[in-house]
Amino acid sequence: MAEAGAPRHDPIPIGDMAKPPFARLPEPGRMFARRAERFRFLARDPDLKPYLLFLADICGAQHGIQDGLPAAPLPAAEAIARARSHGMPPLDRSRFASEPVFDATLARFLAAAATVAMPEPAAAALQELRHAEPAGQALMMRAVLDDAVPVEAMAAHLFVAAALQVHFARTAARLDAAGLVPVGDGACPVCGGPPVSSLVVGWQGAHGTRFCACVLCGTLWNYVRVKCTLCGSTKGISYREVEGGAGIVKAETCDICRGYVKILHQHKDPALDPVADDVASLGLDLLLRETGLRRGAANPFLLGY
Repeated sequence: MAEAGAPRHDPIPIGDMAKPPFARLPEPGRMFARRAERFRFLARDPDLKPYLLFLADICGAQHGIQDGLPAAPLPAAEAIARARSHGMPPLDRSRFASEPVFDATLARFLAAAATVAMPEPAAAALQELRHAEPAGQALMMRAVLDDAVPVEAMAAHLFVAAALQVHFARTAARLDAAGLVPVGDGACPVCGGPPVSSLVVGWQGAHGTRFCACVLCGTLWNYVRVKCTLCGSTKGISYREVEGGAGIVKAETCDICRGYVKILHQHKDPALDPVADDVASLGLDLLLRETGLRRGAANPFLLGY
């Protein structure tokens, strides 16, 4: 595993001085389709190919179920304003409870997922989930949102997590990005969730700036570089990648909290996806596990790692 030298910023092209927005909301009508394409491209890796193709189909199902779904409800304007004034996420995942639009999303997604080719254990878990009582499904939803998925039931929870991603992305997309405020280090300003990874982007007007990506709602939020996305420390930050890596997927490690989250250099490769490329770079996680560093990112497609 290679370790980078002293942290440095990539130069910003003249005439493209960075003036990044604080947050960029998801586009659920395109996000999951693009992610499916990315998983299929990354499936060139023979070691992960079956799993990456399975996830491509899962993302395709996430995309396909959206037509005709009722609009995701937003909290009352007063509740959103109150959250803003207190520095709280307007779609707080810790307070989320099942409601009719999510129930419809889950049912539609589980039906779509049943058409996806998958190993027998995953198919059995899906079948059991489809026939579970609403109370049991609600408990699984809560486990996903609390990052407390039991190891013995990871497969079923993956399907619940995928439905939650669709619901939260559709809800987040209806918010006003200008009304979002920081809610703390390592916390999405929309739902309060942890980052799955961060991106150094090449957008016009924001070239070379860094955005954290929420795995639940898909929101991107601006976060300064060379700063731990988990604890906020600016000390002891270093970057590691697999030997011979192309310098586009690295792990940003922190000596203070002993954690890491991957940083993707999207300005070098615009096709990079914060979720798909996190899964496809599992080899980096396995190398870092040997160093005693903990994985700080949340990704329901990497449960158990």
